[in-house]
Amino acid sequence: MKRQNQSVITEFVLVGFSSLGDLQILLFIIFLLVYLTTLMANVTIMTVIRIDRTLHTPMYFFLFILSCSETCYTLVIIPKMLTNLLSTDKTISFSGCAAQLYFFVGLACTNCFLIAVMGYDRYVAICNPLNYMLIVSQATCIQLVLTCAFCGFMISVIVNILVFSLPFCASNRVNHFFCDISPVIKLGCTDTNMKEMVIFFLSILVLLVPFVLIFISYVFIVSTILKISSAEGQRKAFATCISHLTVVIVHYGCASFIYLRPTSLYSSDKDRLVAVTYTVITPMLNPLVYTLRNKEVKTALTKVLSRYSFPKSI
Repeated sequence: MKRQNQSVITEFVLVGFSSLGDLQILLFIIFLLVYLTTLMANVTIMTVIRIDRTLHTPMYFFLFILSCSETCYTLVIIPKMLTNLLSTDKTISFSGCAAQLYFFVGLACTNCFLIAVMGYDRYVAICNPLNYMLIVSQATCIQLVLTCAFCGFMISVIVNILVFSLPFCASNRVNHFFCDISPVIKLGCTDTNMKEMVIFFLSILVLLVPFVLIFISYVFIVSTILKISSAEGQRKAFATCISHLTVVIVHYGCASFIYLRPTSLYSSDKDRLVAVTYTVITPMLNPLVYTLRNKEVKTALTKVLSRYSFPKSI
């Protein structure tokens, strides 16, 4: 009994990029710069949407919530990763690992659902413009956001129970830079096939179902746009969708590569590289894509900067 108690794991070691040696300092600098850019970009886009009244529409309300959610999402992962890149002590407590996985999965699922809701918003705006403000009212927007968050964190509760109800009595070395599902569940001492199957079906629910709904929405959107007689009208309609489509492809593409497959196919090096994309790079790309490719946001940003950077002399 004493020997069994001594083998129970109370903390994990996040192996991360330990094999890269001194290159970890270079990675720290790169990831820190990307992280600061992400924070600045998301805070900027949220501030512009909040200040400029022309952006007080459902589309930009959802973008505001997505930027806020992704800011929290990066806070869960990146600060700990940056600390570990410079530290020899790469441990994380059992409860800390569980909390990190809970908020990571909850926010990631919420973002997936939010991006699908944004696709629905574009569908209504283009296919039913006369009733747009009636269908996508302020109350409806709030209800949709709360539903996304509720479903996302309920799924996270289920995943956490499945993962951390396992007995961890062997290695405590997580072959990743954060507590992700596959590298943690691989440390379990018992058969995990049934739990992996449940997590796989949850991944289908979170990734494949919203993606299919987005695809169906864009079939109707493209069909409606092609019926517009003027080329200028078609161009403007497509322009309102291209930013969202870019985010959809990047977000769902990377996540699907990792989570829509059995845990047995987990490859530490390749998956770590993909994980860097959806935890570090993608949160930076989203606000930049919506800012650089969106004329309304660029115009509002210019107005806000000119208002606060160059005050009128008295």
